Amino acid sequence: MCYDIQQMGDKIRRQAERQLGVEKVDFGQMEFQFFHVSGFSHPSVLAVTSDQPRLLHPLRWGLIPSWVRTPEEASRISRQTLNARNDGVFSKPSFRSAIRQRRCLIPVNGFFESREINGKKFPYFIHPPDDNVFWLGGIWENYVDPSTGEVLQTCSIITTEANDFMAHIHNVKLRMPLVLPEAALALWLDTSLPAEDIQSLMTPYSGEMQAHTVSRLVHRKRDNTNIPEVAQAFRYPELEYIDGQ
Repeated sequence: MCYDIQQMGDKIRRQAERQLGVEKVDFGQMEFQFFHVSGFSHPSVLAVTSDQPRLLHPLRWGLIPSWVRTPEEASRISRQTLNARNDGVFSKPSFRSAIRQRRCLIPVNGFFESREINGKKFPYFIHPPDDNVFWLGGIWENYVDPSTGEVLQTCSIITTEANDFMAHIHNVKLRMPLVLPEAALALWLDTSLPAEDIQSLMTPYSGEMQAHTVSRLVHRKRDNTNIPEVAQAFRYPELEYIDGQ
């Protein structure tokens, strides 16, 4: 599962240029200062796609397959395709074409997940060390809105089984986003890659991750959560007691 991310445009731009050789950045009409954004609001998120590997540009979060015919069906499907599981992405109709030919990288400064203890949820912010980014593996599609003719580029984030670090945090679902190491970034965008090689890339991340607890502001759907405080460290004494036992 990966529904809540942080994406700070300026920092991501620098990393995309350094790590991927991105030559052009298109922010559209947005600033991309997302201290926190939820996939359920179907935001535009910055990504690099397999057909334009030197361009960093927005995709709409919530994949809509090209074969969808009505706006109503598009709205329904996009709510179900924020994530695509690694163990079903080659077989599900919504994903099986995109995973072979239309992959993308979605850079994030971090993401949010919750740990559940005795029925209570404790949110965490998970981020890379220093000022780096996580490159999340995703898939994308072009969808033409039949009512307007508008072409929408939409995406989904791949998820895998949790690594040991994330299993401690996301301790009920035991899932995590597909975080790709720098050595695998170009491979993920390679459209000639065979299916078995694509599958081999979709494994739990083995690199360094850091995390700290944050306030429950990230869970408040009616409040503005796009503020710096959403990712700031927040102390839960009861959690410290449990972990100290």
